[in-house]
Amino acid sequence: MNARSFVVTFFSLVATTGVLYFIGHWFTIPSLMFHHEFTSSQNGFMMTTGSLLPLIVGLVVSYFAEKLYVRRTRQKLG
Repeated sequence: MNARSFVVTFFSLVATTGVLYFIGHWFTIPSLMFHHEFTSSQNGFMMTTGSLLPLIVGLVVSYFAEKLYVRRTRQKLG
């Protein structure tokens, strides 16, 4: 993986995840929202986080974006 391939992969991950979290908060879709709760008590603590679905979708999109980028650069080289 060269530097340009990494940039394409990373940017597609960040952009996809960011857009999905933004849509989740904008339209109040719980499966696309991220929230963090931390409660500390004398018996212990409790920590919950929101949906990780946008991150998983972002990983899948970045995988395919990297594969598509590599295939197109190989086709240009001949």
